[in-house]
Amino acid sequence: MSDNPLHTSKQMQGIWTSAILSGLFAVVLGVVILAWPAPSVNAAAVLLGVYLVASGVALVFLAFSLPASAGSRFLTFISGVASVALGILAFRHFGQGYAVLLLAIWVGVGFIFRGVSVTASAIAVPEFPGRGWAIFFGVIGIIAGFVVLAYPFDSIETLALVVGACLIILGEVEVGSGVGMRRDVKKAESSVTSADCPVRVAPTTTDKSAALQSQWVRAVGPR
Repeated sequence: MSDNPLHTSKQMQGIWTSAILSGLFAVVLGVVILAWPAPSVNAAAVLLGVYLVASGVALVFLAFSLPASAGSRFLTFISGVASVALGILAFRHFGQGYAVLLLAIWVGVGFIFRGVSVTASAIAVPEFPGRGWAIFFGVIGIIAGFVVLAYPFDSIETLALVVGACLIILGEVEVGSGVGMRRDVKKAESSVTSADCPVRVAPTTTDKSAALQSQWVRAVGPR
């Protein structure tokens, strides 16, 4: 992490902006999946694959911007790469008999990867902005992943219903996490600004009288 306050501020702004945009994207995608009358396996695979790839890219960006230890950043980077790989696998067609099962596995594992990396990073960094929201989002992601993995999906419609609901919940929590990060970053910036620009103390009546007396002596000269 850079010691330059301006560079650090830009990094943190990128993190909370990414969280808000990613959350909004998840909500929109979840609504689209739920509103789709009868999505085909291929259509659902494309939508969920796009989410996994976008989520992985966001994690890779977070790995290079996160004010955390090398271990936490490495875990985040690996999770991002794995999510991108799972998204690419979701684009593939494995046959009608296995498509729903494999798609559920890719999505569930992707949720768990992201939840674990976000939770671990927030716990490892006490000064992480929006730390409580980030941990909450990570835990919800882990739970959603295990729900998708454990649910006995018998059709693509059921999978779309469960995953769509999970995406909306995760997206809302992630937007809240991004807003919490932004609030904490703004507070930190205000504190730094106040420390760099100390408040001047207003002169007292005694100080004013002494200053006027000094000016009078200089004007009339000693007697």
